[in-house]
Amino acid sequence: MTESTDFHGRTALITGAARGLGRAAAVRLIARGATVAINVRDPDRAERVAREIGAVPLAGDLAREGVPAALVDGAVRALGRLDILVNNAAYATGTRFGDLSEEEWRRALEINLTAPFLLMRAAASVMRGQGYGRIVNISSTAGRMVSTLGGAHYTASKTGLLGLTRAAAKELGRFGITVNAVCPGMIDTELTREHASSERLAEYAARYPVPRLGTAEEVADLICFAASESAGYITGASLDINGGDLMM
Repeated sequence: MTESTDFHGRTALITGAARGLGRAAAVRLIARGATVAINVRDPDRAERVAREIGAVPLAGDLAREGVPAALVDGAVRALGRLDILVNNAAYATGTRFGDLSEEEWRRALEINLTAPFLLMRAAASVMRGQGYGRIVNISSTAGRMVSTLGGAHYTASKTGLLGLTRAAAKELGRFGITVNAVCPGMIDTELTREHASSERLAEYAARYPVPRLGTAEEVADLICFAASESAGYITGASLDINGGDLMM
C-alpha cells in the first residue's frame, strides 16, 4: 500500500522534534508530502535530526526572548509559507509539589504555555494572509485530569494549553485557521521511559481498557489528522488518545 500524499505542497513547523512525538509527527508529515521545518534546541542535534528525516533544521531555545517569533519567521523564509504549526516541545519533570522550586515552575510555564502562545501569535499573522492554517497543540491527559508521572507544574501548564487552544480557535476560525489540541496518555517514548521503570509502566498499562502503552506513530497519525484538510470543521477540540485511561 502506498503512502498517502495528501500533504503535498503543505508546509509545517514542529517544535521539540528531536525525538518522540515531535520526530514521529515530522516523519509522518514528510512521508505524506509535506515540507517540514523542525525546531530542536541544540544546533548540532537539529542539523543531525534534520539530515536523518529530510527536514529543515531550526535551532533555538523556546524559553529565550524572541526565539518563538524568530522560528516562525525562519520557517516562512525557508519554506515559503506556513500551513501547519505543531506545538510539541515540552518541559516535563516529576518534581513533587513540596520540592517544586519557583524556577522549575516558571520554566514549565514558559516552555509549555508561553512559547506556544508566542508561536501561535506569530504563525497566525502569516496564516491569516494565506486564508488557511492548522495549529495543533500537544497537551496531555494531564491537561484533562492530572499527570501520572509529571509534577504540578506540568499538569498546570498542559491544562492552560487547552484553554489557550479554545480561546485561539474561537478567534481564528474566521480566517480559515483551526486550532486543536491532541492529548496523549501514556505513550512509549524515550521521555516516558526516563521517568518510570519498565515494570512500573507495565503495571499502568495493565489497568487500561486497551492494556498497553500507545506508540509515537499512533499519536503522529492523530496529529496528521488534526493538521489535514479533512479536519477543517474541527476546531477548539481536545482529541484524546490514551487507550481509554481517561475513563478509569
